[in-house]
Amino acid sequence: MNYADVYARAERDPEGFWLDAAEAIEWDRFPSVAHSAGSDAWFPDGMLNTCANAVDRHVAAGRGDQAALIYESPVTGGFARYTYADLLDRVARTAGMLRVAGVQRGDRVIIYMPMVPEAVFAMLACARIGAVHSVVFGGFAAPELAKRIEHCTPKVVLSASCGIEPNRTIAYKPLLDKAIELSVHKPDCAIILQREQLRADLVPNRDIDWAAAYAVARPVGPVPVDATDPLYILYTSGTTGTPKGVVRDNGGHAVALAWSMRHIYGVGAGDVYWAASDIGWVVGHSYIVYGPLLAGCTTVLFEGKPVGTPDAGTFWRLVDRHKVKVLFTAPTAIRAIRRADPDGAFIREASLSSLSSLFLAGERADPDTLQWIAEALGKPVIDHWWQTEIGWPAIATCFGLGETQVRVGSAGRAVPGFRFKVKDDEHRDVAPGKVGSLLVEQPLPPGVFRALWNDPERFAAGFVDFPGHYTSGDAGMIDEDGFIHIMGRTDDIINVAGHRLSTGQMEEVIANHPMVVECAVVGAADQLKGEMPVAFAVTRPGAEDLGAVEKDLVRMIREDIGPIASPRAVIFVDGLPKTRSGKILRNLLRTLVNGEDVVVPQTIEDPSIIDALQRSIEHV
Repeated sequence: MNYADVYARAERDPEGFWLDAAEAIEWDRFPSVAHSAGSDAWFPDGMLNTCANAVDRHVAAGRGDQAALIYESPVTGGFARYTYADLLDRVARTAGMLRVAGVQRGDRVIIYMPMVPEAVFAMLACARIGAVHSVVFGGFAAPELAKRIEHCTPKVVLSASCGIEPNRTIAYKPLLDKAIELSVHKPDCAIILQREQLRADLVPNRDIDWAAAYAVARPVGPVPVDATDPLYILYTSGTTGTPKGVVRDNGGHAVALAWSMRHIYGVGAGDVYWAASDIGWVVGHSYIVYGPLLAGCTTVLFEGKPVGTPDAGTFWRLVDRHKVKVLFTAPTAIRAIRRADPDGAFIREASLSSLSSLFLAGERADPDTLQWIAEALGKPVIDHWWQTEIGWPAIATCFGLGETQVRVGSAGRAVPGFRFKVKDDEHRDVAPGKVGSLLVEQPLPPGVFRALWNDPERFAAGFVDFPGHYTSGDAGMIDEDGFIHIMGRTDDIINVAGHRLSTGQMEEVIANHPMVVECAVVGAADQLKGEMPVAFAVTRPGAEDLGAVEKDLVRMIREDIGPIASPRAVIFVDGLPKTRSGKILRNLLRTLVNGEDVVVPQTIEDPSIIDALQRSIEHV
């Protein structure tokens, strides 16, 4: 069946469509219905175990000797290859280690680790015993980690002594110790993986050595859970400083990801799939760990960078070495590779005959970058769109359904099961080709978030502005042929190299400096990273050493949020543009920073401030 037929069937008979899709999963109790009317729940009476579907069933099917996980670490020189039988053994024993630590079904476990195989084992081990994992990006600042510990109240924290960057080693343990100190909730214990590059001091009566605990652990079997039970909590930036804990269920998640591997990416059992992302982000959850393993693929875990580990040819050599069929990365990575290798010399040196397609997501893929990489590879390059909340591609070119038509500037068409609308502020449908708020019609398909952890009001707020629809927070446009174009954010979230960051959170940090009386942060277009934060700060009278203040602000942001949030510039100004009601005109600041034509807002209190701001920006 082609895309049009499949999409029409999902529209006409969603119940039958998703029950058929559920046949790709092994159930302890097959669901009698796909979706409950008037409920967000999918497969409500089904029971399964996600880990068993991702690991055990492939061994039982006689494919235990197939590679399941390939670990490549150019930053350490490390390499490992795990078959499905190897993976089963390590996951079952890691699950046993968690059981000894007191973890039971429904308990939360925070995983604060670098890109090492043990992090994957830990995620699957939690799923195996019905625990709920919450992976936090390794190296996140202690205050951010503390918020997550406080919010999801983990029974146990799994961490490592350090993470390795191309030019430095990041000690994780001091960050974890500080986070636990800051949090009112205290986990029962922290199990620490000691890496040879830097060993950590363990806190007596709290910290446990991973290797010692694993050595005596006995393997445990998978625990059947309800399809609606949570599989994981993944925190993402919100429009306030409080992170949102996106909750993913077991049943809908497994069905959606299994469907996507075959029908969007066009891969199946035995194929090698590589998502060059981090397990701390949703791409890592969906397409380093769960999606490929549910499909019986070989997945690649990469501890490195697109350039500098050691050079811009790393991606292409790994595709060649491991015969990768599909590569998934962010446009930022391709821009970095292009900057280091503008003529594509490294691409020509590699044999890429195995590669069927390159998928991009995480931020807007600019047409120039798309054209360059498509010409350099001579392969289909497919942009697609989704969010942490959505969990799997909602807009794409469904390569596995024979779709090959790519429209530059568009992320593709609606994936079967998703229905999109674009509306204006008056809740009216806009005409094709016109920009408005991008919405997803309810009911949402399987795999999409069903809750925010302990935050029902905030979850409901995503459906309030446009009743009957999920508000994506993006501005979008649907053309006459149904291709959907993502135009940018409608809130204060900016996208830095695929990382969604809250400018409001950065403002909170800056405002804490004793010399700052007022501030605003906006996203500035960046050729490499997509966007970078630019801060405007009004200082107290008499502030003299602004260079020292700027260094303080950058340091504070790095410590409180993380290095990824470091501003490209801090611009000191005498005042900020405001409406007569006192609201800061951030859109005007964004326009000025990006050198766009300025339309003076009718609501501005003092139009003369625009000239002063432009002069300040020019001096940076």
